[in-house]
Amino acid sequence: MTLDGRKALVTGGGRGIGAAICRALAAEGAHVVVSARSLSEIEAVAAALREEGRSAEAVRCDVADPASITSLARDVGPVDILINNAGVSASAKFMDTTLEEWERLHRINATGPLLMTQSFLPGMLEEGWGRIVNVASIASFVGDKYITAYAAAKHALMGMTRSLAAELVGTGVTVNTVCPGYVDTPMTDANIDRIAAVTGREKSDIRQRLQAGQPGGRLITPQEVAHAVLTFLPEAAAGLQGSSLVLDGGGLRR
Repeated sequence: MTLDGRKALVTGGGRGIGAAICRALAAEGAHVVVSARSLSEIEAVAAALREEGRSAEAVRCDVADPASITSLARDVGPVDILINNAGVSASAKFMDTTLEEWERLHRINATGPLLMTQSFLPGMLEEGWGRIVNVASIASFVGDKYITAYAAAKHALMGMTRSLAAELVGTGVTVNTVCPGYVDTPMTDANIDRIAAVTGREKSDIRQRLQAGQPGGRLITPQEVAHAVLTFLPEAAAGLQGSSLVLDGGGLRR
């Protein structure tokens, strides 16, 4: 596969899964726009790519802020590839889930991708070619204890993807999802920190138990998620529309 001449935008690109996706896209020849809230993080990712001879730039954006998305679209211009990766997680018992937390998770995990896609889709349709990949989660398919707001937001992202896919048939633009299980990222580290703070358990013990509960006894790597994202980008992937690629080591049967 080659992405020479393609411009790709990655939200949440400053670390973890997003940074791995940026590296994978750049390695395939794309010009990568690294975007996230932290300017220092995205500038570091873009600078590292340029040092390797790749093409990259950093443009700050907070997907929870519609005005920030509008500014990003104006500054970046049309893109060929949009990776909606920015996301947050949280955990709480159902009765302890606050309206504020519910709305925050939906605003970032579902509304953000909606507004990003609405901003960049018209350019793709005009060009007659485009690739949109939404980084969802196995929580887009199944629920679990203490993740009511997170699972609901990821279900919403999946519903948006499938509905948009139906509209895009025959346009040359595709939209699909990658759905990882627990990934070894700063987000997972933050979840471990929250569990430790509530339970008083050692962080190392929590991580070991989390790994033991995953198929194969390990967490998914950001590089594996990035590789899955690449699956949807080639010319030969034009027939993949509204598809979901699950990465959890075989733990989810559906």
